[in-house]
Amino acid sequence: MTQESPSTTPVSPSGAAGGAASGLDSPRQRTLGGVYAFMAYLLWGFLPLYFLLLAPTGPWEVVAWRIILSLAFCAFLLTVTRTWPKLVAILRNRRLVGWTMVAGALIYVNWQVFLIATLTGHVVETSLGYFINPIVTVLLGVLVLHERLRVAQWIALGIATAAVLVIILGYRSFPWIALSLAFSFGFYGLVKKRIGPSVDAISGLTLESLWLTPLAIVQLVVVGATVGLTMGQEGAGHTALLLFAGVATAIPLLLFAAGARRAPLTLIGILQFVAPILQFVFGVWLLGEPMTLERWIGFGLVWVALTLLTVDSLVAARRARQGQGVESVSDVAELT
Repeated sequence: MTQESPSTTPVSPSGAAGGAASGLDSPRQRTLGGVYAFMAYLLWGFLPLYFLLLAPTGPWEVVAWRIILSLAFCAFLLTVTRTWPKLVAILRNRRLVGWTMVAGALIYVNWQVFLIATLTGHVVETSLGYFINPIVTVLLGVLVLHERLRVAQWIALGIATAAVLVIILGYRSFPWIALSLAFSFGFYGLVKKRIGPSVDAISGLTLESLWLTPLAIVQLVVVGATVGLTMGQEGAGHTALLLFAGVATAIPLLLFAAGARRAPLTLIGILQFVAPILQFVFGVWLLGEPMTLERWIGFGLVWVALTLLTVDSLVAARRARQGQGVESVSDVAELT
């Protein structure tokens, strides 16, 4: 997203969802949390259209400005909210600093692949990446966290694997865009989960943008020396849109963080499909990207796997509320 996400995190990713204070657990707050999360995923879903409006700016320049302007916007937010002391406290913790560097590297890969795909006519494949992301998260739970999966989750993994094989055989090419997005955001979510509530959303994005700023400057220098920078060269409207990149990055993340603290995980898990559904619709019906029979079959299998994961997650959540207990924690609701 870039879902984004965070990450949940896309950014999607916030470890605060399960640890909301009791004041955030009222019916009104849960409803408000659902609204916040829905707005976040809705904005992430419209991001491809926003980036397409930035033409003729290329993906390398867009990502560079996105990093630098996100840092500037976060600095503004830290000043307005008077939360600079939180950032300073994080910088004093070497472990947290190290994890924010890793998170920055992962979200950079996610942003860059997403922009390259979006601006080269592969919006449908980006949607596939975020459809696959829940399944990748479950897989990482097994491989990295050594979690135990339920039978339904294993079946979903098998169906998703079959879907990828169908797409590879049908296109005779590896779906690197979708898998790069899914795995980069999946690992990003793991990192954010490892950090937990120790790093708030604004401080996290600030530090991730800060570590990436030198790389962004290098990209701008290279773009300027080759094809030329477009900032300020395509009219006032284009410049304003490009300057909005930092806000377009930060606002959905902050809305998601506010929603994740209030809404139930099962609701967050269902709402996360809003963004890839919108991206799929835009790619197929608005941008006219091709959908062959093999691609429809592949997407159909992914949707079957996601439906199975979602239903299984809802059932597990109900059993947990009834006090029966569930050992596995790799639910579709925990992708955030």
